[in-house]
Amino acid sequence: MTTTISDPREGTDVHADDYDRPKYSIGDVAAKSGLSRDTLRWYERIGLMDYVGRDSSGKRRFSDRDLNWLHLIGCLRATGMSVADMVRYAELVRAGDQTTPERLEMFRETRIGVLAQIDELHRTLAVLDRKIDMYESRAAALQQV
Repeated sequence: MTTTISDPREGTDVHADDYDRPKYSIGDVAAKSGLSRDTLRWYERIGLMDYVGRDSSGKRRFSDRDLNWLHLIGCLRATGMSVADMVRYAELVRAGDQTTPERLEMFRETRIGVLAQIDELHRTLAVLDRKIDMYESRAAALQQV
């Protein structure tokens, strides 16, 4: 029996056997993720990325699981979460299911912050819309002169 795992980046299923199989070079992952090679190495060094496999010549090899993790990290960065908090989250994940309540609380707090950012952006957008309306009216009046 073959087990499949949903891949949230693609909206598709991948075979569980392939999900953890290292198959991407650091250059492949840099291209797919938009992160630099240096950033990927730094993520590994600070503990943000779990163990990254190596091939027989010692070069890093990444799996689909690693790509999904990087996607999540990118989402967390977009929320404004600090690197220290992301590393803490990674540590909690590695510690196992008993840390689920702590992880849940982290995401709830982050969600509250994201909603506040969205509210602030809506207020900023309203100011921009008023300025655009004002300048469009002025521009139209100048063209009539």
